[in-house]
Amino acid sequence: MTKTIKILLADDHKLFLEGLAELIKKRPDIELSGQAKNGLQAIEEAEKIKPDIILMDIAMPELNGIKALKRILAKFPDMKFIMLSMYNSRELIVESLRAGAQGYILKECTSDELYEAIKSVMSGNFYIARSSLAVMVEDYLRLLKADERNSAKLLSEREREVLKLLAGGKNAKEIAYDLSISKNTVDVHRRHIMEKTGCNTIASLVRYAIREGY
Repeated sequence: MTKTIKILLADDHKLFLEGLAELIKKRPDIELSGQAKNGLQAIEEAEKIKPDIILMDIAMPELNGIKALKRILAKFPDMKFIMLSMYNSRELIVESLRAGAQGYILKECTSDELYEAIKSVMSGNFYIARSSLAVMVEDYLRLLKADERNSAKLLSEREREVLKLLAGGKNAKEIAYDLSISKNTVDVHRRHIMEKTGCNTIASLVRYAIREGY
């Protein structure tokens, strides 16, 4: 027999709370065990009913959702949280996950996505709103490019010279001859370049050099 998932809803918007409650009641394997209108009440209800999952609005009076989550987790570390928000914000998503939430969905989500999020989190997985995934991926790619640019700036002039020659297919002995330095010095430069760029093989280092225009 499938275990019924006990849900606590925490949101200060009455109409939204009522609508969300109706959506949950339509699912036979989900039980609406309690409701809260602010962060402090959410803590009280969590202690009283010990739900499996708390659907928690981030922006609430008395105590916001993030702070309420932290207080509840301090007492019940196994309790699961899905944060609710009107905003498709990377900062709020990251803050929620760092605080200990397993899910983040937008208030405009469909009943099917809400159900999918609940089932996913209950199974021990993380769930991010579908429309938020693009934001997270775009931001990740932007940070990745910034890291690559920053790593390139960290290279000394001599390291850039060695990298260009490596990308040109020359070995350490040939590079040492071209730059009038010892082979050991070339090896040291290569090791430093790898550490700064995050490349752990010559092949990945060459790909990095090509990508960065060396």
